[in-house]
Amino acid sequence: MPTVHMLDYVAGNVRSLVNAIEKCGYMVEWVRTPEDVSRAEKLILPGVGHFGHCLSQLAGAGYLAPIRAHIDAGKPFMGICVGLQAIFEGSVEDPATPGLGVIKGDLDRFDDTNKAVPHIGWNSANAGGKSLYDLQPTSKYYYVHSYKYPYVKGKLEDQGWTVATGTYGGEVFVGAVAKANILATQFHPEKSGVAGLRVLKAFLTGSGAETVGQDIAGPAPTGGLTRRVIACLDVRTNDQGDLVVTKGDQYDVREKTSDRGVRNLGKPVELARKYYEQGADEVTFLNITSFRDCPLADLPMLEILRQTSKTVFVPLTIGGGIRDTVDVDGTKVSALEIATMYFKSGADKVSIGSDAVLAAEEYYGLGRKLFGATAIEQISRAYGNQAVVVSVDPKRVYVPKIDATRHNTIQTKFPGPKGEEYCWYACTIKGGRETRDLDVVELVQAVEAMGAGEILLNCIDRDGTNSGFDLELIDQVKGAVRIPVIASSGAGNPGHFQEVFEKTRTDAALGAGMFHRGEYTVKQVKDYLAEKGLEVRQFEGDL
Repeated sequence: MPTVHMLDYVAGNVRSLVNAIEKCGYMVEWVRTPEDVSRAEKLILPGVGHFGHCLSQLAGAGYLAPIRAHIDAGKPFMGICVGLQAIFEGSVEDPATPGLGVIKGDLDRFDDTNKAVPHIGWNSANAGGKSLYDLQPTSKYYYVHSYKYPYVKGKLEDQGWTVATGTYGGEVFVGAVAKANILATQFHPEKSGVAGLRVLKAFLTGSGAETVGQDIAGPAPTGGLTRRVIACLDVRTNDQGDLVVTKGDQYDVREKTSDRGVRNLGKPVELARKYYEQGADEVTFLNITSFRDCPLADLPMLEILRQTSKTVFVPLTIGGGIRDTVDVDGTKVSALEIATMYFKSGADKVSIGSDAVLAAEEYYGLGRKLFGATAIEQISRAYGNQAVVVSVDPKRVYVPKIDATRHNTIQTKFPGPKGEEYCWYACTIKGGRETRDLDVVELVQAVEAMGAGEILLNCIDRDGTNSGFDLELIDQVKGAVRIPVIASSGAGNPGHFQEVFEKTRTDAALGAGMFHRGEYTVKQVKDYLAEKGLEVRQFEGDL
């Protein structure tokens, strides 16, 4: 197989990029030393997280000069995400650290006054009628970033670059650039389905470099950020020891029949691929038993991720058991080390649940002070806040009047059993089995301060009911934080997705049981949303 060299400086999930490259018919050779760069014909610099961390890691290991020499020699070079940012002169994310300076200009941060940051989701990469490595004006590509280069017409073009742009909340930013031997994408092609695989293949084969900047005719570009539809798979062992996808009613995953066996809705790897082929924008695995008796290196979820990432080219999130722990042999293992195992196996994001509640309680107990050692802080510091999702499991507590509790209350349209017109949402841990004296607003604001990049907002009252999302809960949480929020719990039909997207500011919506039971497909939900005028991404087939 032909080869491409890739430089990994502990930059998050590179397993999926390797799988995508292999899908395109190429093999990866790793750059282990600065001397390896000179032997590379094609070089890829992937990356997620912090601009300063990326450049300081490269500088400290002696890679900056060899990378510049590779580019100056006219050899093919591709930068992905922070790999794109690295070729600019600098970034406000770390003003003291210089970039490679291949492109003149500095990056700034998205304005979060009227939108969630990080910018997470499927967006356009419109090259304005120019050829740019097989980018298509009607395709969508997966972005996850807080910092961007603001696009000003002509500024980069005058430097000889062909530019593709995206738009988020009124801000136009650079989604990809190309010139001569260089391609750099702010989006992740390895997580952008078939559209992204085409871009990778155009780089690997050299066909993209041959046509970059040429005028092309084609359809008009579509709009900006799409509505994200996520498929969630709760994974556990059943009573026979088999790994299954299950779904509960108010978190009870056992059948209501006399045998009370664990509800078995399918095999996780097979279902994940099916949902990908139906057009799911992301797939989330929640390990709801943590496989407590397994050595960490042999966790079943690691193999699920390895197998899934070979055929599923959209973001994968994993939750369950990501905490400081002790392995079965007595070795102490940090949450960061466990997260790293998941990232190396194919995960893009990790989801933290009960431990986030306990960390938030300690945060408030210390007078809203960060203490640096929580799982959220460890992982976001190493991999960036976009890599950390906090899964929240709140339930309603009704009160007769607004000042009957110290907690953040709402006036509800759905009164309580005694006619109470107010309620607050109490956070729970241990799969909803234990309620804490912490409300959902307190929790999400605490984890945002710790460095979480996204909230997965469940609702115990709606879970398994097929009655729709709790819009009041979503509104309260969206009003409390500036990071993206995923609506979860209660989806029973496509209309519920339309309702949550039109009546709240949610950034994504998640379905589980309705997909597992075959009542609706992901494609049916997306087709329905498109018919109602909401922009969605559709699956484009195989490469």
